[in-house]
Amino acid sequence: MSTEELRQEQQFVSLVHERLDQLRAEAEGAVSAAVGQNGTGRQARFERDIAVVEHSATLAALDAADTGLCFGRIDHRDGVTYHIGRIGIRRDDAERTPLLIDWRAPVARPFYLATGYEPMGLRRRRHITTEGRTVTALHDEIMDLSDTTRTGYESHDADEVLLAALNSARTGRMGDIVATIQAEQDRIIRAPQRGVLVVEGGPGTGKTAVALHRAAYLLYAHREQLAKRAVLIVGPNPAFLGYIGEVLPSLGETGVLLATVGELFPGVHATGTDSPAAAAVKGRAEMAQVLAEAVRDRQQVPGKDDPIVIPHDDGELVLDWGMAVEARHKARETGLPHNLALPAFAFRIIDDLTTQLADRIGADPYGGPNFLGPDDIAQLGKAVAASPDVHAAVLSLWPPLTPQEFLGDYLAEPAHLDATDAALIRRTEGAPWTPADVPLLDEAAELLGHDDSAERAAAEAERERRIAYAQGVLDVSYASRTYEFEDKEEVDSEASEVLAAHDVIDAERFADRHEEADHRSAAERAAADRTWAFGHIIVDEAQELSEMAWRLLMRRCPTRSMTLVGDPAQTGDPAGCASWKEILEPYVQDRWELARLGVNYRTPAEIMDYATGQRRATDPAFAPPRSIRSTGVRPWERTLPLADVARLAREEAPPEGRLAVIAPRELHAGLTGLGDDGPLDLSRPVVLLDPREAKGLEFDTVLVVDPDRMSANDLYVALTRATQRLGVITPA
Repeated sequence: MSTEELRQEQQFVSLVHERLDQLRAEAEGAVSAAVGQNGTGRQARFERDIAVVEHSATLAALDAADTGLCFGRIDHRDGVTYHIGRIGIRRDDAERTPLLIDWRAPVARPFYLATGYEPMGLRRRRHITTEGRTVTALHDEIMDLSDTTRTGYESHDADEVLLAALNSARTGRMGDIVATIQAEQDRIIRAPQRGVLVVEGGPGTGKTAVALHRAAYLLYAHREQLAKRAVLIVGPNPAFLGYIGEVLPSLGETGVLLATVGELFPGVHATGTDSPAAAAVKGRAEMAQVLAEAVRDRQQVPGKDDPIVIPHDDGELVLDWGMAVEARHKARETGLPHNLALPAFAFRIIDDLTTQLADRIGADPYGGPNFLGPDDIAQLGKAVAASPDVHAAVLSLWPPLTPQEFLGDYLAEPAHLDATDAALIRRTEGAPWTPADVPLLDEAAELLGHDDSAERAAAEAERERRIAYAQGVLDVSYASRTYEFEDKEEVDSEASEVLAAHDVIDAERFADRHEEADHRSAAERAAADRTWAFGHIIVDEAQELSEMAWRLLMRRCPTRSMTLVGDPAQTGDPAGCASWKEILEPYVQDRWELARLGVNYRTPAEIMDYATGQRRATDPAFAPPRSIRSTGVRPWERTLPLADVARLAREEAPPEGRLAVIAPRELHAGLTGLGDDGPLDLSRPVVLLDPREAKGLEFDTVLVVDPDRMSANDLYVALTRATQRLGVITPA
């Protein structure tokens, strides 16, 4: 590449960064100006908060896009040239001329899809490599095979960009692939939003990277819709979410909610753990019916020979079996959830008790009609309804329940299961919730319903207070109307043209205009709202989710706009699903699409051959993805005491990059010197994981300890995490 071309690209990259700095300075100024606003009214505070949130989001996106801002260029045969980057940037001119094209824009797509045989109108594609703001290398591909200025065939020089990215040392955080997206990946990233798209691929095929870039693309292509409803990305564990957490900000997107299934019930922190067998029981679809039966168990009636006797000023009231059975039947007929059906149950009981009381008080001893009229009976009904003893009796039969107290009580003594399963999931009082409990809590919330009558009453009272205050303000405005005109006729004619607040708005609208608004982002509001409906959901390691977890996620996305990413061959959780059909048929029948990724970018051929050999010991027909690179380093096997693994890990750790020791959880206590008591930190040079924790992650070097203790799927996961070197240790 000529020095002159390098100089020209450096000049352009410097120009783009200057414009980025200018935009950043404007955003910083806007944030400072918004924070410094002195308004004290509700409207002023609302406008200030909105400005701070919007400009802060812009500033965060600009900061994140700084590294590797411009990475490509496409030259069309008609002479038009576009530079491609992480975000779109326009010049500071009257026409707002595009300076840098967002990688997601349609005009940028040939950068990823064009070939020498289908150039898509391109003459040349250029990859621009930078360090900081300095251009360090240019790699060109001549795309127009009919170009008479060419010599030779299509250049594969640009493969160096991809291979350099694949061979680079790992940092403990996932990087984006925006500069090296391959054609098969691009087609998935830009697939239509609607419906369910399943992306299946073996280890190292870039499933996670594709899913994250798809999230960024959908937010770009459907900004208005998804910015309001948000995108949810579900990962297998918190360590994985931390690993991928910087990808979307680097692509200019900061408004996505990342969560595990265990974090999708607001107010619950699922810090406990289940045995695999217990998690499998909790994850079965039949638990939905089991919990429904358990809720019905809480809707009780007195014994046939043991009625509830309720003290009352006008004599005791008797709530018997027949009365309660009929009331329960009427309440269940409403089809409402448990808590929302309580009023129907209570009203029927109150009506029957009122009738009982009226028959006793107003009965004619000679058999004539009741002495009490409708008004008298209505007064008796009010008295019965207001009785604390009646309330207590009703609630003893049909208690209002929260999901937490209901599920806690159920798990303390599980019913409607065989003895073995019940023993597996039994929970001691005060034990922390587990991730497998969260779908059960969500199911319980659906069965119970949320009685928001108290909240609505409080909100209505607050609204009435605001309206009364607004009316007072308008009254003051009216009392202060102008009397500057001395002549009566002049007052009538000219003062009528001077409009005051009381002339153009009423108290109700005035109160609404000054109501405090929720200025949180859509992702923040969604995280706090169990009933939030997301615009799109992306699930990584989707094969690991239980049937109950899928019920939870499908409630979160009524439109069924989802991207599911995974590999059934890597299913390790006993509660997981073995096929996409098994997952999706209950919700969308056969209305879903499957896209496969068949190229392994991460795992060298030597390691993949070894992992495939191990896998074929239990599955002779197993077909792995095709590795596109080789390191020349074969995996090694060694017998070693557990106490020496830490020393070996330190010796094998690369000077730059990361090493993982992957061992069954029960061996971790004996692997001293590798772990700590804090949260898992993937940025450490050496980390200790079990196979489930390693899902979706990658390291320069991996040591797999005691493979004989691992299932075939878990071992396959562990063996395919390395990008450079693999060692397998059998404990001595």
